[in-house]
Amino acid sequence: MPYTTVICTKKGHIAHITLNRPEANNIINQQLAQELLEVCEQINQDDDIYVVTVTGAGDKAFCSGGELESKEPRYRPAGAIASIDRPVIAAINGDALGQGLELALSCDIRLASDKARFSLPQVAQGVIPMDGGTQRLPRIVGRGKALELLLTAETINAKEALEIGLVSRVVPPMELAGEVEAMVENIAAKGPIALRYLKEAVNKGLDMTLEQGLHLEADLYFLLHTTADRTKGIKAFLEKRPPKFKGK
Repeated sequence: MPYTTVICTKKGHIAHITLNRPEANNIINQQLAQELLEVCEQINQDDDIYVVTVTGAGDKAFCSGGELESKEPRYRPAGAIASIDRPVIAAINGDALGQGLELALSCDIRLASDKARFSLPQVAQGVIPMDGGTQRLPRIVGRGKALELLLTAETINAKEALEIGLVSRVVPPMELAGEVEAMVENIAAKGPIALRYLKEAVNKGLDMTLEQGLHLEADLYFLLHTTADRTKGIKAFLEKRPPKFKGK
């Protein structure tokens, strides 16, 4: 299905999502939120997709916020991204502000241009984040730093975002696409079922006790032994060649 505010392309086993409102710094409106939700649902139904990237069109902004932040939300774009059961990598090509940062926080790994800026400024507008910012930011950078950023509405640069663990890597703008592509190709070469189970084990385990998390890990590990990909992986290892996984 064609969309106008979101572009989704597929190359091999990788899906690329681009927020496509560069004239508005990729700010989220109702149409973009709805289209993004539909794209994420389609990705989850396509077993041939192993890894997903998210970025913004243009060279100024990943996403500079949302028109929906002052209204009763019908869609939560960050929740849609978080619902993807494959690894999701954010290519933060510019400013990630407000709901745009919440969107980036819902991704599993974040790589950023050294020109990017980050903030959750909602409290300065008399509201609070409504798309996961108060919950995901502390889980990524820790309670103290998260509260500092949330309460002060401070904007930080890419260097500080790297220092506090908000992003994994910072590179010059011209190198960002290549850096992300290398990472996703590396990940996409791994077993697709194992990738999904790994993500599930980590994300669900964070809300469990250690003992419960270890049981979940063991259950998922044993489930993998029932798949054809597990057999292919062992055979390829013994034959000293790269495995060719089928996602089955």
